Amino acid sequence: MLGVSDQTAARRVRRLRTTANLRITGMIDDSRLGRDTWIVRLGCGPGRSARLAATLADRHDTHYVDIAAGGTEVICAVTPRSRPERDDLLLERFQRTPHINTVSTHCVLHTYYGNSLRWLRKISALEPEQERALRTPAPSPGPAAAPDAADQAVLELLHTDGRATLTELQRATGLSETAVRKRLDRLRATGVLHIAVEYDHEPLGLDVEALVWLSVAPHALAEAGRVLATRPEVRFAAAVTGSTNLVLSVLCRNARQLHAFLSEQVGALTGVRTAETVLTLRRVKTLTVG
Repeated sequence: MLGVSDQTAARRVRRLRTTANLRITGMIDDSRLGRDTWIVRLGCGPGRSARLAATLADRHDTHYVDIAAGGTEVICAVTPRSRPERDDLLLERFQRTPHINTVSTHCVLHTYYGNSLRWLRKISALEPEQERALRTPAPSPGPAAAPDAADQAVLELLHTDGRATLTELQRATGLSETAVRKRLDRLRATGVLHIAVEYDHEPLGLDVEALVWLSVAPHALAEAGRVLATRPEVRFAAAVTGSTNLVLSVLCRNARQLHAFLSEQVGALTGVRTAETVLTLRRVKTLTVG
């Protein structure tokens, strides 16, 4: 597909594993399971962010955890598996945790860019027909069936290693190769599972990562989300609850590119009332946002 030999492709992959921590991982699209994702901003006292971020990173339901805003804010995306889990986290644990000074929660209402669309990264490395060949067919509308214990074992192993073999999946589930293959096919066909390529962006010259929180007039929200979702700088774009009702995850080469994006792209949109930009200082946990 790329017009190079197998040996050349393998050599490049090995180099990227060393230089950019390239890894293949299985991602779960929780929206296909009818689960809501929440983006939570936690203000904390000086010197407390690292411990708080590490605690959140250990949770099974967090997608990413960032330390931001000069080290006094931790931002995470979390997808509770049930209403009791949601209430326990948002209404109890965050409120009781020492040294958390402020809690701001934003439910993701609609994703304009992210989930399974995100993995090609908008890097324009492939021709359109090559991208189409790699994309899986769109899943059927509506939520998929909740994973059972064997499905969950498959998903957890593939999240650890997206290149896990059928033999390894058999050992994890105790099922036959045929049964494992059927589950894999179903999870992918329903959109619950997609295989993603993850890597560290700094070695590739992308040094500035930020969340941009926009307050947009309701009549202009959908159009702003659709327009900004097409920008190469935008890795995630979603409408959320709260006074800042559109959030973007943005990755840029440097501060000048971020400034150009904010002034020329965001600033040109009708209906944008305010913009808050929060730089990511340290990524503690990385998973694809719901």
